Amino acid sequence: MTTSIQGDASQRQKATPAVLVLEDGRIFRGRAYGAVGETFGEAVFSTGMTGYQETLTDPSYHRQVVVMTAPHVGNTGVNDEDPESGRIWVSGYVVRDPARVSSNWRAQRSLDEELERQGVVGISGIDTRALTRHLRERGAMRVGIFSGAAWDGVRDEALLAKVQEQPQMKGANLSAEVATKETYVVPAIGTKKFTVAAVDLGIKGMTPHRMAERGIEVHVLPATAAVEDIYAVNPDGVFFSNGPGDPATADGPVAVMSAVLERKTPLFGICFGNQILGRALGFGTYKLKYGHRGINQPVQDRTTGKVEVTAHNHGFAVDAPLDKVSDTPFGRAEVSHVCLNDDVVEGLRLLDQPAFSVQYHPEAAAGPHDAAYLFDRFVSLMEAERA
Repeated sequence: MTTSIQGDASQRQKATPAVLVLEDGRIFRGRAYGAVGETFGEAVFSTGMTGYQETLTDPSYHRQVVVMTAPHVGNTGVNDEDPESGRIWVSGYVVRDPARVSSNWRAQRSLDEELERQGVVGISGIDTRALTRHLRERGAMRVGIFSGAAWDGVRDEALLAKVQEQPQMKGANLSAEVATKETYVVPAIGTKKFTVAAVDLGIKGMTPHRMAERGIEVHVLPATAAVEDIYAVNPDGVFFSNGPGDPATADGPVAVMSAVLERKTPLFGICFGNQILGRALGFGTYKLKYGHRGINQPVQDRTTGKVEVTAHNHGFAVDAPLDKVSDTPFGRAEVSHVCLNDDVVEGLRLLDQPAFSVQYHPEAAAGPHDAAYLFDRFVSLMEAERA
């Protein structure tokens, strides 16, 4: 059985013009999609053909305007089961051909209705292929979307000036804006085997669930948690999550992770957590030209030689040598995973104590499950430490 949902919002928006203005002056004209008004952020593109609901609700997309490279978006509607957090975090949404009708047995409303309900300004009907190529050639950049009164009668030059006034993503410290304010617990599924303290830098809901499936009780702590807060839960392991912003600004989490490394507690980090580990080990970080975003990125696990298709959402990367083992304040370290598209560092591991990280999303919501074994690897570290 399928449920078909057709909202009034899409009908209204077909007649509402909208404009997308990039900071370098490139302009795309289309129609409003979602809420009508204005919004700003960093323009980035995602290559995933499915999983738009998980993308929208990923806190790592905070202050970013997401361009979908897949031309047809919204066909399965929206439900209350698939979000990765309590709200949509993207600051704007760009699609070429929004679905006229949402058809899925789990759908509860249409995508454009959900965008409008949460006040997310978007644009449809533009050539997203041309926009994606522009971002690949020029790099991710600031952008504004304008519709309704925010656009009507306003000159393009004035809209461009508004875009150019917005802050850059480089230098942005955003984790505390998306993280939980209070500690909460995700109980183990079945028999409890371990306790993990997870530092929330922008965690997705599926991540503690994947650990809970393995008998882990997860205590999710705020991004501002001190090392005393972590060890107050008597953890068998410590986890640092994904999150938005520039890792060069994350001095607090780097200091906390360094204290965890000093105690040699089993440690696992993903995405932003990988960059935090890189900084704690003494490596630098840098901004990628246009980043990795989507659910089809090929990565090689250098410890096994296996190539995995993985889910990514990152605009920054760790600057670590690919061809040698490095000496760090916490022992020897090496690059454990590498992206086969561009040789970007996608994982780190310490050789003299139980700590590792990856730059991508092994919880795979949405995405392939090739990297799910990394949670098992974390469990193995905790088992070895306990033994």
